[in-house]
Amino acid sequence: MKQEIKFKASTEIMKHIHDWLSWIKFERNYSVHTIDAYSRDLSIFFEFWSDYLGNIPQHKDLQEIDVKTFRAFLSKQNSRQLTKTSISRELSTIKNFFKWLNSNHIIENTAITIIATPKKEKILPKSLDVNQTLHLLEVATKYAKEEWQGLRDVAILTILYGCGLRISEALALNVGDINHNDFLKIHGKGNKERIVPILPIVKDKIDAYTNACPYNFKHGEALFLGARGERLSPRIVQRTLEKIRHSLGLPDNLTPHALRHSFATHLLAEGINLRSIQELLGHASLSTTQRYTDVEIEHLKKEYKKAKLLSDNN
Repeated sequence: MKQEIKFKASTEIMKHIHDWLSWIKFERNYSVHTIDAYSRDLSIFFEFWSDYLGNIPQHKDLQEIDVKTFRAFLSKQNSRQLTKTSISRELSTIKNFFKWLNSNHIIENTAITIIATPKKEKILPKSLDVNQTLHLLEVATKYAKEEWQGLRDVAILTILYGCGLRISEALALNVGDINHNDFLKIHGKGNKERIVPILPIVKDKIDAYTNACPYNFKHGEALFLGARGERLSPRIVQRTLEKIRHSLGLPDNLTPHALRHSFATHLLAEGINLRSIQELLGHASLSTTQRYTDVEIEHLKKEYKKAKLLSDNN
């Protein structure tokens, strides 16, 4: 496995790191994006540690690293005014690496287990209201160079909102994945499989796109294509939404993921229970899905304040 490592360490430590990255890829089925994030986080720590030690870390340093060193690292990250979420993620990466070292009897050092993970800020999922979402879908064709590309963009945005998919999941779809099925089999984070119902409007938008697309589709190959016939990049979808956002004066939270959040929030508003929404989104934990309860409560508070203001003015 060739993973770019942007820091210096002894040959022995570098081997341990590459072995660990291979393990999380092949044994834990982590995505390429997650592995890249782990590599970056570990790079940040090792760069700090090299400066802290005053030399390139050696194998014996893994054995001798102490609580004071880890706390010094967290102190430095706090001084950089990073979010608690970023620091928690970096610490989680370091803990994962040292846990693997200990589990494989490479070292015996549990100092990292004493370090408490910073409490994350409570961040509510960002979503659009129903009218904003529907208007977005209506006008999405206007921002593409070619008609077929506009129909493609509408199809993608519709499946994000209509099925609650992540952008990576939508763009990973291949020809034949949908066909005339009423359900879609999705392989999400950690290669976890879930079944998502396909609404008729989603099928209609995809059919409109495939009928207009100038490229020949082959079973098992990419469904959503770029201008040159290659699998579409997420960045193209992000840029399209940026254009729509600026044109319509929509909030800055309009991202592909905002449509997934909108899907969940609107389902909750319609009375769908959290457990069902959890299954549709593919969340491993119900507590993750529970955030949408807070979103709905905040929405109700805003509507109450509006109604009260109108009542007071009358």
